Amino acid sequence: MQVSLLEIFGISIDALRANKMRSLLTMLGIVIGIAAVIAMVALGNGAQNAIKDRIARLGTTVLQINPQRVQQAGVASATTVKLTTKDVDMISARSPNVVAVNWQQDRSLQVVWKNRNTNVQITGTPPNFLAVRGFKVAAGRMFGNLEDVARRRVAVLGADVLPLLKIDDPEAIIGEQIRIASRAFTVIGVLEGKGTTGFGDGDQQILIPFQTGRFEIFGTDRINDIWTLVGSEDSISAAMAEIQSAIRRSHKLRAGRPDDFSIRDQADLLATVGETTKTFTLLLAGIAAVSLLVGGIGIMNIMLVSVTERTREIGVRKALGATRNTILLQFLTEAVILCVLGGILGIFAGTIGASQLSAAMGWETAVDVPSILIAFAFASGIGVVFGVWPARRASTLDPIEALRYE
Repeated sequence: MQVSLLEIFGISIDALRANKMRSLLTMLGIVIGIAAVIAMVALGNGAQNAIKDRIARLGTTVLQINPQRVQQAGVASATTVKLTTKDVDMISARSPNVVAVNWQQDRSLQVVWKNRNTNVQITGTPPNFLAVRGFKVAAGRMFGNLEDVARRRVAVLGADVLPLLKIDDPEAIIGEQIRIASRAFTVIGVLEGKGTTGFGDGDQQILIPFQTGRFEIFGTDRINDIWTLVGSEDSISAAMAEIQSAIRRSHKLRAGRPDDFSIRDQADLLATVGETTKTFTLLLAGIAAVSLLVGGIGIMNIMLVSVTERTREIGVRKALGATRNTILLQFLTEAVILCVLGGILGIFAGTIGASQLSAAMGWETAVDVPSILIAFAFASGIGVVFGVWPARRASTLDPIEALRYE
């Protein structure tokens, strides 16, 4: 007796509808597994997208130079080698691929406004801070070269300083007097929020002119950081080599001696974070995929029970001429239908779950088409793999023994 694929599909649907509750419970493992995989992958993709956005905001052509300890006779030096404006001048003179140089001094100090106070980083920097670091002014303005040279006591607040001083409106603080290390400064601007960067929270700081900070606040010519803006991404390697050569010359380091400074590329740092996030995403997806394996075993178990329950039916069908392949295909089709339907429901559940995670926890999520296609293919594959054994067992039943089965 030849049976078409359409007839086999109809018979399989009828068999599943005859045991609705059992079919739904069997699909539940697949639904949960697929939903978990999609939600975890969406969470990981969202984290990677956030990192890419952060790179774009930071600027991939910005390099940071820091002083560092060096080994002397096998023992770390007691003090870190200083960076000074001499190093800045050497970089400017000997690094043609560097289009701008910014430097800063910083220290956490007490800041007072009216009856409110907080401890925040004070950063002494030249006026080109905005151009090199990629910040923008939200209210007021940035100080200029004349104010820097004249050592004016003016300040520009980072976005996260306002909540610390319980200020809601950036315009409200413009023109106000704040006290930094017991000295009065006039607030002339507020920066736009930029978010936590690969090198710390740039929004929680107060900018003051470099010369003002050097002579009135910090009392030293030591520079904590030097930031350089490179002309293009293709020039980064050449610029790093030029900067290394310039500072070694400034520090009079002989050949063979190690650098007493470090040069960091923000894109490289955040790329490392991105790789870590990707690995973590794959780990989460792998853990979630275990539930798919459990769901597949559940389907195999239920299909074996179904074969046992329908032994007499199989005997009757074989007696009427159903071939071994027809019986095999029918039970295999039932298993695949359960997995595919579970996969479809799981895709919807995972997509909704990802959006709910984003709304409830404030996490960025991104559901992509490849993860949905992979999840769907995986669900179909589970139906085939875990449905073969029960289907094969049904197809190999002896029709005479099957008809005797009670």
